[in-house]
Amino acid sequence: MTLPILLILILGSCTSNNLPEFIEGKTVTTSNAMVVSAHPEASRIGSMILAQGGNAVDAAIATQFALAVCYPTAGNLGGGGFMLIRLSDGTFDGLDYREKAPGGASRDMYLDEEKNVIARLSTDTHLASGVPGTVDGMFTAHNKYGKMPIEKLIQPSIDLAEKGFIVAQQQASSLNSTKRKFLARNEAPVSFVKDSPWLPGDTLRQPELGRTLRLIQEKGRDGFYDGTTADLIVKEMQRGNGIITKEDLLGYKSVWRTPLTGTYRNEFKVISVAPPSSGGVALLQLLGITENFNISDYGFQSPEAMHLMIEAERVVYADRAEYLGDPDFYKVPVEALTDKEYLK
Repeated sequence: MTLPILLILILGSCTSNNLPEFIEGKTVTTSNAMVVSAHPEASRIGSMILAQGGNAVDAAIATQFALAVCYPTAGNLGGGGFMLIRLSDGTFDGLDYREKAPGGASRDMYLDEEKNVIARLSTDTHLASGVPGTVDGMFTAHNKYGKMPIEKLIQPSIDLAEKGFIVAQQQASSLNSTKRKFLARNEAPVSFVKDSPWLPGDTLRQPELGRTLRLIQEKGRDGFYDGTTADLIVKEMQRGNGIITKEDLLGYKSVWRTPLTGTYRNEFKVISVAPPSSGGVALLQLLGITENFNISDYGFQSPEAMHLMIEAERVVYADRAEYLGDPDFYKVPVEALTDKEYLK
């Protein structure tokens, strides 16, 4: 499963003297560059890349690989995502590296003979897995915008996996609550499981992930989509009745897509991600609806403001379910969905 990763970065380079000191729980302000992610270790690594002369895309790539180690719920080698890039000259670009359906997938693969949904088949089994896009996405982004050698961008994550990192309270609780699933779904021992409960301050080491990252570092994209790692993925798919094949892995390609743009009250320009992500369309719809109301007069978290937001989200998610999909297979009516008159 992949959740969105928030990366706020200014394209450029900076020296270590310009990087702000991180103090937990405090506001950090900088005039040069900033990395924001779901884990302090990943943000630290991204900031370090900026300090070494890397640009924003370099930092994003390093942060993504680091999240695969220290916060895999938010970014992992087996998942995928989107990258939204705005350059210093004002131009922008978007990369779609979401997971893709395997070649053996079909419309009714999660339904029984009576066309009823088979419970948990699309969420808790090998059939829930799409063809991973993260690794290809990072190399695709680097080929177009990267500045530092990608081997250097991966090395901090290798160190993090092999040497380990300190587990915080929330992650310790998550690992403990997921222990039964890890044991049920794996034949071999996994780094996320230990005999005693995880406690804040414990060190989590992942030597197998370190080896996987080293293969990517040494062999590039082929270190994941071909060779040892690909063979292990296919073997696991066969063990668990999954359908991802070697051909699926070899054939995966990220896609450059033009981001969506819009305005809020004709004062602010909004740049967001295009389909197959639903986020960009949903964001422009939500802003387009709420701009017709004097929401600032309602008061922060007032019943009126909350009511407006809830009702806006209700209709936006109805549109999402009805009209949004993968533009490679379905014509998404983006212009109609984001039309100001329609939203009004």
